[in-house]
Amino acid sequence: MKKDAIHLADWQRILFGEVPGSFYIEILIRAAVVYLLLVVSMRLMGRRMSSQLSRNEMAAMVSMAAAIGVPILDASRGLLPAVIIALVVVCTQRIVSYWASRNETFEGISQDISSTLVENAVIQLAAMKDARMTRELLFAQLRSSGLIHLGHVKRLYIEANGEFTLIKEPAPKPGLSLLPEWDTDFIDEQEKDPKQCVCYRCGNRQPEAGQPTDACTCCGQIKWVTALK
Repeated sequence: MKKDAIHLADWQRILFGEVPGSFYIEILIRAAVVYLLLVVSMRLMGRRMSSQLSRNEMAAMVSMAAAIGVPILDASRGLLPAVIIALVVVCTQRIVSYWASRNETFEGISQDISSTLVENAVIQLAAMKDARMTRELLFAQLRSSGLIHLGHVKRLYIEANGEFTLIKEPAPKPGLSLLPEWDTDFIDEQEKDPKQCVCYRCGNRQPEAGQPTDACTCCGQIKWVTALK
């Protein structure tokens, strides 16, 4: 379209475009075909497509969305390319799922694997780095489960699909505070264990004979804070 043909008062062009009225009937047909194509494709890719998606499944959905969006509104595009792309996406997803279910190494490469972020009230810094998880985000996740310190955490896993799985400690022990440092009033209200210090960085407990100048045996940090009960 030429620049001179664009006018703000041209409501017919703005609302209806430059296609004949019969194209709107065609849109109904195209939309129905694309809808059925999506339903069938998602059914063929398995029940996981209606639940939390992995990275591969998310990529499949994005590819499908990119393939089917244009043919609905573009009169110059046919539906056959969208069908072909859908078949390629479905076949690729099914092949990946097939091999992932039979080969653990391939599953780890294609789907990723779960990892332990917190183990026995101690933050696993290497796993945090691999998962690109910040300390603040980890603490926020645990606070959302109603916890105020790491002593309540037996295990915290980050699953392959990005979900978190929390296993609480049956007998909680003193641990590193999960509360925001700026909320000093609420922190002061919490019961502390003056006999137990924990590493500020990872939450590792200081040995009974430890000194404030000793480095943490887990992360090497030299900063100890009083644990919360």
